[in-house]
Amino acid sequence: MKKEYCGLFGVYGHPEAARMTYFGLYALQHRGQESAGIVSWDGSKLREQRGMGLVAEVFNERHLGKELKGEVAMGHIRYSTTGVSLLRNAQPFMVRFGDYRLAVGHNGNLVNTYELRKELEAQGSIFQTTMDTEVFVHLIAKNMNGSTLEDAVIKACQKIKGAYSLLIMANDKLIAVRDPNGFRPLALGRLGTSYCFASETCAFDLIEAEYLRSVEPGEMIVIQGNHMQSYRIAEPTRASQCIFELIYFARPDSLVFDEVVYERRKEMGKILAGEAPVDADYVMPFPDSGSYAALGYAQASGLPLEFAMIRNHYVGRTFIQPSQNMRDFGVRVKLNPVRSMIAGKRILIVEDSIVRGTTIRTRVKKLRELGAREIHMRVSCPTIKFPCFYGIDFSSKGELIAANTPVADIARFIGLDSLHYLSIEGLLSSVKSRDSYCLACFNGDYPVALPDHLGKMCLEDQAAPGIIKQFC
Repeated sequence: MKKEYCGLFGVYGHPEAARMTYFGLYALQHRGQESAGIVSWDGSKLREQRGMGLVAEVFNERHLGKELKGEVAMGHIRYSTTGVSLLRNAQPFMVRFGDYRLAVGHNGNLVNTYELRKELEAQGSIFQTTMDTEVFVHLIAKNMNGSTLEDAVIKACQKIKGAYSLLIMANDKLIAVRDPNGFRPLALGRLGTSYCFASETCAFDLIEAEYLRSVEPGEMIVIQGNHMQSYRIAEPTRASQCIFELIYFARPDSLVFDEVVYERRKEMGKILAGEAPVDADYVMPFPDSGSYAALGYAQASGLPLEFAMIRNHYVGRTFIQPSQNMRDFGVRVKLNPVRSMIAGKRILIVEDSIVRGTTIRTRVKKLRELGAREIHMRVSCPTIKFPCFYGIDFSSKGELIAANTPVADIARFIGLDSLHYLSIEGLLSSVKSRDSYCLACFNGDYPVALPDHLGKMCLEDQAAPGIIKQFC
């Protein structure tokens, strides 16, 4: 199972900046449900509220109406790629040094955190958290001696490697930065006379802001007073936008990397239908992940689209756990089949991806028990064979069923009559700018060089077959 990335939102020059940030984070909730935080500048100091849980659980009217004062605010929702799930690791990460009160929110993952942390600790730095974000803050502080804040941020960015979209609040300045490869999305918008930043444009839609453009790879935008200035932190290198934003992570109503996510997912399904047609009674997704690719497949193939599995939209993050004899409760509480649609049917399931395969196996087993005659599956992305070190939570090869297992064996493990993954060529044909995406999790071609200890993880022929052995 994949986890989402983090989400960022910031606004400058709005009388209810914290409230707008709350709504922006609310729209981005799908990107992380572990923690949430908002920091505002009241004219003399930074104010903060952070907590574990969903946006609506962390903030209340007292926070938004009275405590988080000011016309500048930024917020962050998190799931952990680096750093364990603790309140002290919740962002924005806030410090004070010299005349600055500084807050930083980070979406992405740095690949040289270990080396930089050792170097900084040897020079006397003391760390409060396990996040890679704190490494960046220390680098800014180290480079502030005799430099402007903007120069210090640029110098810090020249030391870090990997994926980062950053929002930085330094007193009354709001700074947005995107790494030279452009791994993570970050958009610039306008709300009246105010400017705002967001990981996805669906956040702008909620507050009725106008989308202006993407923050460019290798660009830093600084807003202070009535002035906005753009800097080049590094020349753009190999464009490496994360294609999983379009496959899975982003909301379908968002514009990401200047692509309409809804349209890209439908196109993936359409191409999939051309690559691997099948004679079936209908096409169905496991909602909501495969819904839009399934729609594209159905339209291209002429097969009817049916929703024979129904999602319970009221399942929260936690619920009272059942007794041990209620097996697979976590799966069944989220999705339940329409029994009359299953018995005797030839079913074609469209999924967006398969990481471990264990959850899908449980769902397919249930369809078999209900009398499905045939079950085929088509996947709207290629086989995931390599770990991601840029922010997706499949960080070891042993988690990936396709790393060492032939497709035919995966099909047998899941319980399918046939299985086909979208080809890399088919995936690239579904997007507008085919040379702009990172495909490392499919082909092992990492656009940012990995340090030795991470590189070894890509070469290890670990236990993907072990996933199958656990259940067979």
